[in-house]
Amino acid sequence: MEEINRIAGGNMAPDFTLSDNRKRPIHLADYWGKKVLLSWHPLAWTNVCAEQMKSLEAHLADFSRLNTVALGMSIDSVPSKNQWAKQLLIAETMLLSDFWPHGGVARTYGLFRDVEGYSERANVLIDESGKVTWVKVYPVPELPDIDEVLAHCAE
Repeated sequence: MEEINRIAGGNMAPDFTLSDNRKRPIHLADYWGKKVLLSWHPLAWTNVCAEQMKSLEAHLADFSRLNTVALGMSIDSVPSKNQWAKQLLIAETMLLSDFWPHGGVARTYGLFRDVEGYSERANVLIDESGKVTWVKVYPVPELPDIDEVLAHCAE
């Protein structure tokens, strides 16, 4: 993947509709007026990804206070994400499936890892008008610091 294609701060966020773990269609543009955190994780059923998604769920009140909707994003299928959410006791956070076309939204955002076939571990923060304000890509084994994420949401 060439980094030149990666979404960057100041860009308008490409709109999309994906199904969440409960099979509900989630349309990004429906959330304009709120900040949206796209929290990308490579694969469900892995330890760091589980901790990343559980941290979103654990901080729902903080995200709400900051007028932010946190969305868990990966290339896993809806049934897989549904079972995973149940196992992790994630009841409120929406876990979106970018399964088909495989990684289509991740590709649009320049966050798809072609060699491995999954997304980067990344956070993309979008403001109330649909503009990207912060992008951070992490080494795949690294858990994003939720305090850093919340600090950017508070800006």
